[in-house]
Amino acid sequence: MKPIIEAINLQKSYAGHRVVDGLNLSIRRGECFGLLGPNGAGKTTTLRMLLGLSTPDAGEVTLLDLPVPQAAREARIKVGVVPQMDNLDPDFTVAENLLVYGRYFGMHDSEIEARIPALLEFANLTSKRDVKVPTLSGGMKRRLTLARALVNDPDVVFLDEPTTGLDPQARHLIWQRLRELTQQGKTLLLTTHFMDEAERLCHRLAVLDNGKLISQGTPRELIEQNIEPQVVEVFGETVEAWAHEHAGKYSQRFELSGETVFCYVQDAQPLVAHLQAQTALRYLHRPANLEDVFLKLTGREMRE
Repeated sequence: MKPIIEAINLQKSYAGHRVVDGLNLSIRRGECFGLLGPNGAGKTTTLRMLLGLSTPDAGEVTLLDLPVPQAAREARIKVGVVPQMDNLDPDFTVAENLLVYGRYFGMHDSEIEARIPALLEFANLTSKRDVKVPTLSGGMKRRLTLARALVNDPDVVFLDEPTTGLDPQARHLIWQRLRELTQQGKTLLLTTHFMDEAERLCHRLAVLDNGKLISQGTPRELIEQNIEPQVVEVFGETVEAWAHEHAGKYSQRFELSGETVFCYVQDAQPLVAHLQAQTALRYLHRPANLEDVFLKLTGREMRE
């Protein structure tokens, strides 16, 4: 199947610094594709080039079978965007925000009005139709931003960290709505710093670091390819001394981060049996997850 979004050897530099370096992406119709990476990895710059908002220094972009940025305006007619920060108009009501936004796509008011009830129901905002935006909670504003991105019935939706700052209930509702979109055949391109979100929602993922693609695959493939299947987190006041003496005996690989030792193992039982006798230490035994992969590939140090 021909990709709905494709980037070939995409490159972009700012002030002599290569922000995106030879990136290749191929995104299929109807999938949720995740773009992961630490701060400064090149995610936002990549999104801007895929949307035609920034011109690459080299490489090619195709969006909905159209070349970008040459035909970006035509391609964006069937694209929805959920920006990282809500940019709703505070002077308008919930319904008026949808109406005005729909006009940007050349839609007639009657066409937009016909879509508003379903969009409000989708966002669980039917009762807030005539309420001004400043009175909405953060979760409501985020859901309205998602509904607004769908006003033109797009084939592709770009979502830049869609659940940042939301409480668990709001996050789970948005996750449910995003799953519904892929079930309808829409293609989602998602950036997020929440690894559980990426693992739950994304059919495939690409991990970027320093502008380069360093790994790609399904969440399960990335875990199986990069991390031992079991993780034991060990913590306590004497954990550093314990790690130097014992961690290497019981784990294939371990990392000391702050007051926690992360032990990556094929079989956790010998280590767990040993730890049960260590009264000064506590531990957590769990399966490996996407966050373990992310930290292994990009490092644990803070990025500014």
